[in-house]
Amino acid sequence: IGTRINVSLISDFLTKLMKLPIRFFDTRMLGDLLQRISDQNRIESFLTNSTLSFIFSAFNLIVFGIVLLIYDLRIFSIFLIASLLYAFWIVVFLRRRKEVDYRRFQELSAHQSTLIELIQGMQEIKLQNSGRKRRWQWSDIQSKLFSINLKSLAIDQYQNSGAAFISQLKDILITFLTAKLVIDGEITLGMMLAVQFIIGQLNVPLQQMITFIRTGQDAKLSLERLWEVQNLEAEEDDRSFKATELPPGDKDIRMEGVSFQYNKLSDFVLKNINLTIPEGKVTAIVGTSGSGKTTLVKLLLGFYPPTEGNIKVGKLPLSNIDKNYWRSQCGAVMQDGFIFSDTIANNIAESAEQVDKARLIQAVETANIREFIDSMPLSYNTMIGAKGNDISQGQRQRILIARAVYKDPEFLFFDEATNALDAKNEKAIVQKLEQFYQGKTVVVVAHRLSTVKNAHQIVVLENGALVEKGAHQELVEKRGVYYNLIRDQLELGR
Repeated sequence: IGTRINVSLISDFLTKLMKLPIRFFDTRMLGDLLQRISDQNRIESFLTNSTLSFIFSAFNLIVFGIVLLIYDLRIFSIFLIASLLYAFWIVVFLRRRKEVDYRRFQELSAHQSTLIELIQGMQEIKLQNSGRKRRWQWSDIQSKLFSINLKSLAIDQYQNSGAAFISQLKDILITFLTAKLVIDGEITLGMMLAVQFIIGQLNVPLQQMITFIRTGQDAKLSLERLWEVQNLEAEEDDRSFKATELPPGDKDIRMEGVSFQYNKLSDFVLKNINLTIPEGKVTAIVGTSGSGKTTLVKLLLGFYPPTEGNIKVGKLPLSNIDKNYWRSQCGAVMQDGFIFSDTIANNIAESAEQVDKARLIQAVETANIREFIDSMPLSYNTMIGAKGNDISQGQRQRILIARAVYKDPEFLFFDEATNALDAKNEKAIVQKLEQFYQGKTVVVVAHRLSTVKNAHQIVVLENGALVEKGAHQELVEKRGVYYNLIRDQLELGR
């Protein structure tokens, strides 16, 4: 039962995570999410252990409580009043325990994130000789955790000491009363021993029920943290109707007065973009770093809605197209594309349940990575990623290109897809991609002239605004922003 509950909780949480918009992950530390997942252990423990113990404790408490009531109302009254005081004393500290638990969660999240950064950034730490600095950062978090744990122990100590005092006082009062009743001849010595036995039987389930309250609070706090995520608005509303196919005919992508900012307090990253990306043609987007090129691609992929304006595919607003369907029609290579801990074949065929060998070979040939794969120990079945063989940035990019080609999509988005490749590999891949582009709508973000010069239209962004648009030769002759961007490359090419 515990395992099923565990799997169910994590499965529901991960399912919800996958439905959340990208914006959610931009503002969350990885440690925060990992800590929320580990919180389910407290819920599992409460449901599997504490609940069963509570049922037996409640049964014993009721049965022996009735027996004690039958024996003597005065003794039962003392037990009842003391037990209520005992429970009240425990409940008084619940709020303080909640505050400490929240602070502990925050620091544990920071602890997880710091450890992940330490491990993933080890190369940079060694290069910058910043090991001591990072270690002190980790130690500072440990110091805060130590302080929180001390406060938690202090609360538990006060709670337990007070509870023990009330419990012992109750036992003394009941012992004194029963002894007096024996002396007065109201009850026999045997009845006194019976009462002491019953009190002993009642104390254990009472303590177990108090423990149940504590673990119940821990589980409630953990559940609240899981539900914080569960209650967030999903990227797609399951109840809303969205198009799951594109209407025939016009499939140009149109951006009409599109402006975008990541949050209300930040500056606009894109400003009043009016652009038509023609169907079946290649559109290149160029500009200096920070001009909004990557953000524009993310908007076209539906990762973010425009702050102002509209994006349409044909005459259909992108917001009215089902996100999963739209992305199934898109192949993309992003700057920070991810390689999974899996085989080369499965990494390339990430979009499919089963690997299609013919499509796999075509994708590998187009990405010019066949020679590298053949040199690996198990060829296509070689493990790469965190649990397998390390690969270079160039090899990583070629696998990501192969992944996009494998989908054989109608729309392609390449964001600096070849910037880590040497000139020879880039030339070979660009030539093969130009053949693959036939009949597809392609958006290419790049700095290199060789990647963009053959595009049907080149779009120039500067500080988030569209400042120039046209073919390569046309823009060169204008000697404007585009010319200044590629001037050094033009001179080298002479």
